[in-house]
Amino acid sequence: MADEHTAERYRTRLLSTETWDDFATLVEANNGVWGGCWCMGFHPQGLDEQTRGANRANKQELVRKGAVHQMLVYDGDECVGWCQFGRPAEIARIKNQKTYESGLVDLPDWRIGCIFTGSRHRRAGVARTAVAGALAAIVDAGGGIVEAYPEQEAERAPQRGAYFHTGPESLFEEFGFTRDRRIAKWRWVMRATVGPPSAVSASPPERPGTAPGSRTA
Repeated sequence: MADEHTAERYRTRLLSTETWDDFATLVEANNGVWGGCWCMGFHPQGLDEQTRGANRANKQELVRKGAVHQMLVYDGDECVGWCQFGRPAEIARIKNQKTYESGLVDLPDWRIGCIFTGSRHRRAGVARTAVAGALAAIVDAGGGIVEAYPEQEAERAPQRGAYFHTGPESLFEEFGFTRDRRIAKWRWVMRATVGPPSAVSASPPERPGTAPGSRTA
């Protein structure tokens, strides 16, 4: 798979020194993302709580070193969202980590971290495109066991104003992820195994009675 992919509406590109400015424009348009995170929370360094400028600089340095895997989604020339992924050493910090580690049997080959969609593009399939692109890149890298840490929506009161930055469970179900274990009241470890390019497609299975592309995230 090439670095750039084409979908019906969107295209995806990996975050790199070439696409940094597009990523930075999106982050800056959304208040640094969660008040200045700059998508550093899952990296080994974690967040600098003192200044968002440090988080920006740290993220850019990781990109410069090639130590970041992040699939950006474009609507035309505008970056509108992303899905962060990587090996466990790269995505080293996850939510509810102590509970996760207490029940850990074996590490996955890959993890999916942060999923973000710009405020003007939500509920338009951006997250779905980002996850599809990330899984496609993982397949090209040889595949393996992939973990995600989404929040449960079912049997839960509507979360007004909430934004699931690790994604909703239903999104990952579309891509064949299944529950592995619970690590918080509403958070699950979900796993899927993806294979080499000849064996696995990055596109999720269609649900009975739905038209292709009708599901948005």
